[in-house]
Amino acid sequence: MKNTLMFELEQRGFINQCSNINAVADLLDNGQIAVYLGSDPTADSLHVGHLVPIMMMRWLQKYGHKPIMLVGGATGRIGDPSGRDTGRPMMTEEVLQKNVAGLKKSYSKFLNFGDGESDAIIVDNYDWMKKYSHLDFLAQYGLDFTIPRMLSMESVKKRLENGMTFLEFNYMTFQAVDFLTLYKEHNCVMQLCGADQWGNAIMGVELIRKKMGKEAFVLSTALITDSNGNKIGKSAGNAVWVNEDKTTPYEYYQYFRNTPDELVEKFLKIFTEIPLEEIAELSKKQGAELNDVKKRLAFAATEIAHGTDAAKSAEDAAAALFGGGANNANVPSIDIDMPESMGIVDFLVAVKLFDSKSEARRTIEQGGIQIDGEKITDKNYVVEPRESIMVQRGKKVFLRVNVK
Repeated sequence: MKNTLMFELEQRGFINQCSNINAVADLLDNGQIAVYLGSDPTADSLHVGHLVPIMMMRWLQKYGHKPIMLVGGATGRIGDPSGRDTGRPMMTEEVLQKNVAGLKKSYSKFLNFGDGESDAIIVDNYDWMKKYSHLDFLAQYGLDFTIPRMLSMESVKKRLENGMTFLEFNYMTFQAVDFLTLYKEHNCVMQLCGADQWGNAIMGVELIRKKMGKEAFVLSTALITDSNGNKIGKSAGNAVWVNEDKTTPYEYYQYFRNTPDELVEKFLKIFTEIPLEEIAELSKKQGAELNDVKKRLAFAATEIAHGTDAAKSAEDAAAALFGGGANNANVPSIDIDMPESMGIVDFLVAVKLFDSKSEARRTIEQGGIQIDGEKITDKNYVVEPRESIMVQRGKKVFLRVNVK
């Protein structure tokens, strides 16, 4: 690829599919373009599974292009069927607005927002979709979508046997109208998406061609999976969140620090901005040296999401806990009121290491809890109040409890 940006994206492993890769390369060579990426507010934070297209958008901005970040205030009310076996639960208006605010916070960690030529902007598709009545929407767009074409989409095929609702069936039409609206209002000519969004995004390309007689483009990224091959997402119960009130910078650091050996090179390319030449050298490391590479990966990824100071604190905390040095003041902590002794199960739930007592009991019985270095296997163990209590869950989760 002659285009410098496209070469960077391709070498880093971002590109999964492109609707017209030669035309996109030409566009990127011939001045700034506006590109959009959307996310429905199904949670109040992005997670690592969302970050591949986010990081690709970050590279586009670094090369002078303009990001448009869309939060799906409208599509979030429907629920995207892509990659799912069941419909999404409906959210209250209060939860929806809380999630929209959380997504905006997540976006701002990776992109520069403002009024500059290449500064990112945030839009909410509810702002234009709320103007349509059902009759208005059908009158304006009903003839632009055919049932055979909609049924041919993989996201629809997978759901038909499980009772796909009419509500979900409309999702792709909403996303297509989003692309058309952004094309008209912001001259947005390209959409980024995950691999599972390809069909929905292509519907937007087709709608722009029908309505405007113009060509728009889609660039999709591969999905990131965990070491078991499962998609990383909150529905799978393995999400690592971007916002620090859901996943601390230390936990975020530890996620990348514990990257499986076979994924280190891939994660260096996608989740950091370390130059490709340096990554090539780092990827040659083996054995003990590979652990140092993982630390480099963890620091670089955490620095992007949380800043240099938070990355250094997380690094120091990990060194204190696993290396017997540095400053353990940076270990994640929580303050609680503890006027009297507490049973171990209640204590673990109170400090938010577990969501349920049953999960806490099970982990205790399996030998997965330590209090101040002592393994606790008795679910009736009593924790006595003292100024500071160090709790360890498993091999890698530490929490210092400060007792008021």
